[in-house]
Amino acid sequence: MSETIGILVADDHEVVRAGFAALLATQPDFTVLGTASDGGEAVRACRELRPDVVLMDVRMPGTDGIEATRQLTGEASMDGSAVPVPKVLILTTFDLDEYVFDALRAGASGFLLKDATAERLFEAVRVVAAGEALLAPAITRRLISEFAKTRRPAAAGPVSGRLAALTPRETEVLRLVAAGLSNTEIAGRLVVTEETVKTHVSRILAKLGLRDRTQAVVAAYESGLVIPGHDRG
Repeated sequence: MSETIGILVADDHEVVRAGFAALLATQPDFTVLGTASDGGEAVRACRELRPDVVLMDVRMPGTDGIEATRQLTGEASMDGSAVPVPKVLILTTFDLDEYVFDALRAGASGFLLKDATAERLFEAVRVVAAGEALLAPAITRRLISEFAKTRRPAAAGPVSGRLAALTPRETEVLRLVAAGLSNTEIAGRLVVTEETVKTHVSRILAKLGLRDRTQAVVAAYESGLVIPGHDRG
């Protein structure tokens, strides 16, 4: 990531798009590289502008935000290149939007309500740009848990098979990450240093072939390692 965070705003409503762009441009560490009115345009713009973060609306005509996110996060693995993949921050009107969980599965790093305060928006962009998943808010924990209930655990899936490679402590850390605990909270729970927790998380992501904590949470639910409503911490 460069000294300033390059941002692309994708939303089919011009007023919303321009509003977010203008607000983000007030921050000295942000550079708004461009905007897009639909998912297809967002993907093309990302290839050209190489933003660090994309604010992605879910419901757009043509290519929606979920498919656009899937295309963006899948491109690096498709051609084997070292092209940096932007972090995707999903924008939604409702905290329990039925599409948000699918967006997280597609590779988004988190989500943000469109009526969030300016400070919350700035914080969200900085968090995902730094490589962290936007999972701290209790509302996000509730959303992931609620939508995990509607999906049967994919016990035979590729991630599930790789769970066997985790050590008992790594498995424990993954359960706590899936419960929405921060590194600091996990360190307190396990009576270890925060740096130790960070090391465990990094190893978990590497062993499971995941990009960030958001994908780790989704994988924990879908593999059946964590049962919705349990292990809430």
